Amino acid sequence: MDPIDRSDFVTACRTTLDLAGSPEVTEAWHLQSSCAGMTVGGLAHHVLSQARHVDTILSARPGAEPPIPLLEHYARAAWVEAGPDDEANTGIRDEGDRAAAVGPAVVLAEIVPVIDRLPDLLQAQRDPDTAHIPWQGWSLTTDDFLVTRAMELVVHSDDLAASVGLPTPSFPDSVVEHVVHLLSGVALRRHGHTAVIRALSRPQRAPASVSAF
Repeated sequence: MDPIDRSDFVTACRTTLDLAGSPEVTEAWHLQSSCAGMTVGGLAHHVLSQARHVDTILSARPGAEPPIPLLEHYARAAWVEAGPDDEANTGIRDEGDRAAAVGPAVVLAEIVPVIDRLPDLLQAQRDPDTAHIPWQGWSLTTDDFLVTRAMELVVHSDDLAASVGLPTPSFPDSVVEHVVHLLSGVALRRHGHTAVIRALSRPQRAPASVSAF
């Protein structure tokens, strides 16, 4: 596939910001979201934080170590196969809820300048063009790193919209294609090709789930 379109990635961030700033989300900020154990505000903060991760990591020095492949990133990450109540997932939920406790006005105001910086940041030349992910301890190419953040934006925007009864927002085709390609690859690794092929073509023989996560 061609690299993810970086201007489309910024559009995806702005789409998520529009959703998080909707009256439906801000009015339900302290209520339970569709992600069990996480408030609507905590979920909104988590999805908006993907833009902040890009800003922080691409403003830092590129990783010196060779980047690993995108699917290897998910093979190594402990949270991928962790249960809902495992620390890898409860920590994410708790962090989002704590950060969102300041309220929607503060959370939204803080993320706007971050997203505004992204176009220039994503056009800057990096040598090597890699992103070191400090909480994982390895690097990805910048384009692969953006795909990981795009997946978070798309998946959790659906969660956020479902939490408040809004339709899932539309994202640029190039972003969605990369997210679907990524999720399919992770699902193949976890469940095998037969399960995924049946899920996509033979529902009568399909397994109950081929979820990537």
